[in-house]
Amino acid sequence: MTREDLKKLWFTDERIFIETTNEAVKSLLLEDFPRLKNASAEEREDYRLSPSGIHWESIDEDLSFDGFFTYNRRQANEQQNAIQELMRKFPMLNITELARAAGISPTVMRHYACNVKRPSKKRKKEIEEALHNIGKELSAVKLL
Repeated sequence: MTREDLKKLWFTDERIFIETTNEAVKSLLLEDFPRLKNASAEEREDYRLSPSGIHWESIDEDLSFDGFFTYNRRQANEQQNAIQELMRKFPMLNITELARAAGISPTVMRHYACNVKRPSKKRKKEIEEALHNIGKELSAVKLL
């Protein structure tokens, strides 16, 4: 599926839906995407389409079109990776800035967070080091 195939996108209280130009309707639970679940109606409507999915700049969230057709919630929960768990636990983290701090592509980091790709041990270590450096910087902050 490409952005040209998307006919309509909408939300209910519990789900995000897409309709394709061939009339297929697919949905995902918002519970699985905390940033979207906690976003305001205005933030949810402020998206742009990329060649492979939907991007919400203000809440730093991405969903792939293919995910609507292939996402298996139980399987994803069973196979959750460390980066995906990190982003669920700390939704206040900006995934783009974390990627930059770790010296990796924000797109690749989003793929890890959505469990589209799995980080190697080396990559997890790079991300962990970036998080520790951010933590050191934060612990040095003094608000006078």
